[in-house]
Amino acid sequence: MTGLASELRTIVGDRAVKERPSELTVFRSDGLPTHEATPHLAVLPSTREQVVAIVQLLHRRGIPFVARGAGTGLSGGALAHEDAVLIVLTRLNRIKRIDPVARRAVVEPGVVNAKLGEAVAAHGLQYAPDPSSQAACTIGGNVAENAGGPHCLKYGTTTNHIVALEVVLPDGSQASFGSPHGEPWGPDLVGLFVGSEGMFGIATEITLRLVPLPRVVRTLLAAFSSIRAASEAVSDIIASGVVPAALEMMDGPCIRAVEESIYASGYPTDAAAVLLVELDGHPEGVAFEEQSVTDTLIRHGATEVRRAETATERERLWQGRKKAFGAMGRVTRDLIVQDAVVPRSSLPDVLDRIGVIAAEAELRVVNVFHAGDGNLHPNICYDRRNPEEVLRVRDASRAIMQACVDAGGSITGEHGVGSDKIGFMEMIFDADTLTAMCDVRRVFDPSGRANPGKVVPIHACREWRAGGVE
Repeated sequence: MTGLASELRTIVGDRAVKERPSELTVFRSDGLPTHEATPHLAVLPSTREQVVAIVQLLHRRGIPFVARGAGTGLSGGALAHEDAVLIVLTRLNRIKRIDPVARRAVVEPGVVNAKLGEAVAAHGLQYAPDPSSQAACTIGGNVAENAGGPHCLKYGTTTNHIVALEVVLPDGSQASFGSPHGEPWGPDLVGLFVGSEGMFGIATEITLRLVPLPRVVRTLLAAFSSIRAASEAVSDIIASGVVPAALEMMDGPCIRAVEESIYASGYPTDAAAVLLVELDGHPEGVAFEEQSVTDTLIRHGATEVRRAETATERERLWQGRKKAFGAMGRVTRDLIVQDAVVPRSSLPDVLDRIGVIAAEAELRVVNVFHAGDGNLHPNICYDRRNPEEVLRVRDASRAIMQACVDAGGSITGEHGVGSDKIGFMEMIFDADTLTAMCDVRRVFDPSGRANPGKVVPIHACREWRAGGVE
């Protein structure tokens, strides 16, 4: 890679190329502490034209690259090894247009999710996907991972809110996918690109669908003396026909971690679990749903059902849920946030099984998750300075994934596969399906240079010879 840094500096300027070890340390991992890699260098473009020029240069020289946003991902997906260049997109952070009539926004990939929410709220609109990291995560990263969030139970994940993309392909050419005006004829390339984890190229302009802010919002907190009772209440709420805007669960250890932190939200510390239920919509409809949900919660043994009476109280209840992962820093040195999906009806048994796995591995697991759609987040507490404990964490993670798959679920709901779950792909996909994935990847990236070594286990793909890989 002789002279690469100098060539990149002619594109982006001296201060936008990072190559000293001290500068690259910040890019060594994402939000998952178990995977680390240091790129050859990092480059921080500020415009689409600079992204195009960078990718064209890397294509000519046959150098792999990885696109990265804020680095809040939880699958080791935005890591680049020493033979690759990290393209950091946080400086492409403009909200280019908001069209309140068409209910569309056009943004660059480095726009922070919460900042977009603030901007469109002034027009009585919202961008619905709201990852717990929304105060830091970027829209480009949300697109790459098909990010979810608490309110995706009712409103859908990122893929349901992206209508068009401007993309730089791995050879430096540009393409437009989708249409800001409606569904275009032909294959759904937007749907294919969203969730592709950086393997198909870099989105430089994203057109988003906005929805009106609800007229009424009701937020309930219900406490339970057992996780099983709370889980069964979740299933019955959905079975009743009510689809809450959000339906979240936190177990006792998570509650206490939050309440002992600066994010204390008034959760009952003697509860084994709490459910956070949010309903929104038309006033009469919400009133009916609130009564139905309250009856269901009480019927399943809720020891307390509390309603937020003001916007401030609502924000406080959500603060505890949104900041739960940060609060766990008080109880553990290191934390792995796992991510899997199971049928709602399987929640009680799978949570019991996770408890058994944790006990057998002599590990502490704290649960906070999107209960309404069965998207589990078992948080494994450990100390990565202890090699033996790290091995137990890896074994427990695999056992948890297998338990979820055995229950009819999947290995990820919103965090993506990245580096962390690539070894689990064969739990749910056969060789023919994995080969089909490789074939699709090859269409966009014949040489396999865009985010190499992620998502699809190459050894399982038949006849993958691009870029010298066999």
